[in-house]
Amino acid sequence: MPVNFLSDLDITGGNSGSPVLDAHGRLVGLTFDGNWESVASNWVFDPSMTRMISVDQRYLRWIMQEVAPAPQLLRELNVAPAR
Repeated sequence: MPVNFLSDLDITGGNSGSPVLDAHGRLVGLTFDGNWESVASNWVFDPSMTRMISVDQRYLRWIMQEVAPAPQLLRELNVAPAR
């Protein structure tokens, strides 16, 4: 089960919890941190060094189904249980 992933997307303080979308507009994760080098990207963005850390949506869904059940939230998100 993928838990998190890195990307070279721009991030700044306060972005935690922001959705991460793929090229088709589908939710693939949520932002939760950046590497130390991403702090400087507030002034000078360097895609060779800046990394955004995101939690994978499949892991989030598994947590909401198996670990800390949140059926109301899953229904609200219109997300069918993973099989």
